[in-house]
Amino acid sequence: MSGKKETPSQAKLAKSYVSPFIIDGSREFHLHSHNPGENGGLDKKASKDIVEANNKRMRDLQEKLYAQDRWSVLLIFQGMDAAGKDSAIEHVMSGINPQGCEVYSFKQPSTQELDHDFMWRTSVALPERGRIGIFNRSYYEELLVVRVHPEILAKQKIPTSLVTKNIWHERFEDISAFEKYLARNGTVILKFFLNVSKEEQRKRFLDRLQEPGKNWKFSLGDVEERKLWDKYQAAYQDLIRHTSARHAPWFVVPADHKWFGRVVISSAIVEALEKLNLHFPEVAKGSLDELQKVRAVLEQEGRGVSAVPKKRARGA
Repeated sequence: MSGKKETPSQAKLAKSYVSPFIIDGSREFHLHSHNPGENGGLDKKASKDIVEANNKRMRDLQEKLYAQDRWSVLLIFQGMDAAGKDSAIEHVMSGINPQGCEVYSFKQPSTQELDHDFMWRTSVALPERGRIGIFNRSYYEELLVVRVHPEILAKQKIPTSLVTKNIWHERFEDISAFEKYLARNGTVILKFFLNVSKEEQRKRFLDRLQEPGKNWKFSLGDVEERKLWDKYQAAYQDLIRHTSARHAPWFVVPADHKWFGRVVISSAIVEALEKLNLHFPEVAKGSLDELQKVRAVLEQEGRGVSAVPKKRARGA
């Protein structure tokens, strides 16, 4: 597939790597039924070819998305530490025009961010029309880290009377309403949970410790969070179940094999973009006439012909 025009059968095959992993609220969801080690019957080479074909198609679609200037696309990446979010974004978005794509990584909230509502810092980073916005972690951290560590909630300066036992379901409602609002205003939302197994995470942590070039990625806090694995899995189960919708689906991406995870992610993005009927804006007839005149002038210039007629000398 690499370097060749994608055929209809190839496009259909790529879509087959989306449907098993999409959660759109149409059926009951159980995280334990999704295998982190799934590889779709592919090997690393075949996966790389599919991703390259998807990247080529994505570049064409992104150019039209930017030119049409009607839709925006928001890609959200969530996952446990070492799930492969950074590398997935790097490989799947390879070759995309950086002028039409922005990546935001959300870390621990600043003092200024804590003085706003929990959606504020991500709201100001939403993509403009014609652009693709990528959130490496997002407002969903409020239903993950904050839920697993309730002491963080106390630092958010929310009036005490509003912090009730229903706060997590209230935030499910807030986020769902927010995403519906975005969808109604032309933002396509795709949410990817990189589903890595606990054993694969252990191996990747060891890899980071053994390779000097990866030591910077590791912190003791990662091991402490690993002890809370079951709580995080329960939190992911709950948030995916309550925030999945057709207009903002989750994709539970098998992440033990990074190369297959990239197939699922890139295929999902291409499929979503193709549904938008993207095209270059049509030029009005008057403008086309002007363009033809400009073209004629430039072609004459290339042949060494003066584009502006010379005035006849007096008396000639």
